[in-house]
Amino acid sequence: MRVLSGYGRQTGATLVVGLIMLLLFTLMVSSSFVFSTTNLKAVGNMQSRDESIAAANKAIEYMLSTPFTSEPGAEQVGFDVNNDGVFDYTVSIVEPECIQASLAGTSAPSSVTLPAMSSSNWNTIWEIRASVSDPLSGANTLVRSGVRVLLTKVEKDNVCP
Repeated sequence: MRVLSGYGRQTGATLVVGLIMLLLFTLMVSSSFVFSTTNLKAVGNMQSRDESIAAANKAIEYMLSTPFTSEPGAEQVGFDVNNDGVFDYTVSIVEPECIQASLAGTSAPSSVTLPAMSSSNWNTIWEIRASVSDPLSGANTLVRSGVRVLLTKVEKDNVCP
């Protein structure tokens, strides 16, 4: 009987090692696809969040450009981020709230002259809250802003407790 030597005695170990290496390579490639998809979603969510905050800040600036202290009320403002004619975000502004009022001092620094300031003027502090709901992810963003407004005593008595 003839004894096989060299290549004739292999029992398939190379095949098993090759299949294991192929399996590990396949797992590595599939996990890189999963990680890249997860990172893409995270970046997309961050962009949506930043756009929501920008829309809320723009709505607050819009509210501040109006005479909101004369008749404070809730308002909804739409924003078209990509200029396609359709509102991408709708910002809900809660009724501005006067949270503090104090009598304005008549002493101002010598470099500042405020002719409209008299003893009947009041410094009022207002809180404005804007909430935005992201239509794609459904996430809500709340932006709070504070502003100081100089009012007369009559204006202050009408809108500030």
